[in-house]
Amino acid sequence: MRRRSLLIAVPAGLVTLAACGDEDSGSSSAGDSATPEAAATSAAPSPKIVDGPLPAITAGTKFDEKPTVAKGSGEPSKDLAVKTVIAGSGRTVAENDFVSANYLGQVWASAKVFDNSYDRETPLVIQLAQGSIIDGWRYALAGKKTGSRVQFSVPPTWGYGEQGNEQAGIKGDDTLVFVVDVRDTFNAKSSAQGKKVPQDDAALPKVGTGTDGKAPSIEVPKADAPKKLVAEYVLEGDGAEVGAEDSVLVQYKGVTWDGGKEFDSTYGRKQLTSFSLQQVVKGWAQGLTGKKVGSRVLIVIPPDLGYGDNPPQGSGIEKDSTLVFSVDILAKM
Repeated sequence: MRRRSLLIAVPAGLVTLAACGDEDSGSSSAGDSATPEAAATSAAPSPKIVDGPLPAITAGTKFDEKPTVAKGSGEPSKDLAVKTVIAGSGRTVAENDFVSANYLGQVWASAKVFDNSYDRETPLVIQLAQGSIIDGWRYALAGKKTGSRVQFSVPPTWGYGEQGNEQAGIKGDDTLVFVVDVRDTFNAKSSAQGKKVPQDDAALPKVGTGTDGKAPSIEVPKADAPKKLVAEYVLEGDGAEVGAEDSVLVQYKGVTWDGGKEFDSTYGRKQLTSFSLQQVVKGWAQGLTGKKVGSRVLIVIPPDLGYGDNPPQGSGIEKDSTLVFSVDILAKM
């Protein structure tokens, strides 16, 4: 089984099996990797960022190649040492963005690699938010551009603290060294960027194709709702296909077929959401499975694959409602 990052916390949105509005349930299960998940400690003061020292990268020196990093020489900095090894020219990463990155982490004193995403062949997608990831990552990556390789050393204060991380073999006084290849960044203004697909079926809703980060329009026809699930590309991306057990990072908007009333939207909350396809209503899971990252998908969910006669309390969804969603698949997690 592919190892999952310990970092990822998957909040439950309205489309999940949890009750409407529950933002705390639905965390994805931890795998057997030990990644820079946030330690359960009080917030540390902002670090001073310095240039070094940092150990040499001795092999795998190109962007997105698995690096080999030398053992740290002498005492590491008590501050956060950060170096842009390769300067990218893409979008600038901001705090609270979700970043897609490959990375390797090792202990300064021993050069013991405790985790890397290159061997999993799956980039990490994680929010640079307090409580989601160790502070060293937040401070080191904010302001960097996609396409950059960033190397940094993290003292315990901005890492795992005095308790360390037993699973990873990290002691409470260990300084950590990371090499991170920043592949992409996403925020509340992100949209799918796929190729427009004709929407020729007059019996189906029409979804807007704008890619400016604003909520797309959804025009529901004055016709009977389909009895079976509909999942059609509006914008077709060229990324990897989503598997039935994958987690995804998305923008979405949902309306009812009858009346076209909006009942939920990440655009309105100005916050992306992520979840496992095993945690959502069947219509979402079936509708997104096999679709490509970078796509916008129209999903029409009949009652038997949605909420049926038990819609979330306070959602504004009537019993046995057919639901219509526009979903932008930004990344697999």
